[in-house]
Amino acid sequence: MNDVEPKTDEESPYECFKCGTIVVAETHPMTCPDCNASMRNRRTPLE
Repeated sequence: MNDVEPKTDEESPYECFKCGTIVVAETHPMTCPDCNASMRNRRTPLE
């Protein structure tokens, strides 16, 4: 198994845990622009 280095200059979709707003950005938006709740990277699986 090989380690994959994340590309930091690549845009990723982020989704709000509370209201579901989706934002596409290069850096992690810590809070939702609509409701100020936490956001998650949609490319990272929830387990």
